[in-house]
Amino acid sequence: MRVLTGIQASGKLHIGNYFGAMKPMIELQEEHELFTFIANYHSLTSSKDAEMLRQYTLDAAVDYLAIGIDPKKTTFWVQSQVPQVLELYWILSKFTPMGLLERAHSYKDKVAKGIPASHALFSYPVLMAADILLFDTQKVPVGKDQIQHVEMTRDIAIKFNNEYGELFVLPEHMVQDEVATIPGIDGQKMSKSYGNAIEIFMDEKPLQKRCNKIVSSSTPLGEPLEWEGCHIYNLAALFLDEEAKKELQARYKSGKEGYGHFKKYLKELIWEELAEARERREYYLNHMDEVHDILAMGAKKAGDIATEKMEKVREAIGLL
Repeated sequence: MRVLTGIQASGKLHIGNYFGAMKPMIELQEEHELFTFIANYHSLTSSKDAEMLRQYTLDAAVDYLAIGIDPKKTTFWVQSQVPQVLELYWILSKFTPMGLLERAHSYKDKVAKGIPASHALFSYPVLMAADILLFDTQKVPVGKDQIQHVEMTRDIAIKFNNEYGELFVLPEHMVQDEVATIPGIDGQKMSKSYGNAIEIFMDEKPLQKRCNKIVSSSTPLGEPLEWEGCHIYNLAALFLDEEAKKELQARYKSGKEGYGHFKKYLKELIWEELAEARERREYYLNHMDEVHDILAMGAKKAGDIATEKMEKVREAIGLL
């Protein structure tokens, strides 16, 4: 089964990225044909600094490799290195009703959060559809907020197929319900755009300071705490098995520890979880030529597939 996923190069990767996309990706590459890319075209909806975008793109590549993406098992590339996606994006625009885009929850949410409205942000789902359809993707791992975009991709593909024949595979979404929406330090969905993220490769002291900023109730030390609905608990639970979750719940109920203790415990969980990844990251940062070679190899493989697909699309719609 062919699985495709991508992540924007718009800032430091965070815990939401790790559990929502990166960790599942490592598992997927062992069982399926995995395609994953750094979505730097998508990042242009929020990027204002060219040098920063370049750096974020390379940082994301290093971080993916550090977490465990294996270029021998996964086709791994930077989106802009396979520009055929932009040609398909324009072609698919013909099959995208305005009403479909106007119903996009993500666009409305981002504008409400203060991200400037633009055509790029508005047509984001069409570029996402091109990403998916270009590679005959069968499954797309997404958070719950992105399910609509995969459904829109199917709608666009169906309209194209109805007019020009069954050229596009209709993808299906994959959602891990237990990590579908990961809270940030303010309890909303963790996102670089919202400024509420906990970065995965922070130094130890800044990591603790970030954990200390997680919003909690004002229950005083010595009284039992509610673990249900607690943002600290919800983040910590991501790292724990069922037995460890029950132990943590008992600690909350005992009244012997306050939120400060649990914020320190969360920092320790994050630090331990990513220990090996930090070592691999240090290696790649000192061998950036190897990182560039890996991305070039992935772009070559993805580009060959994209070229073949676009030849069929061009033939179908009558482009010379």
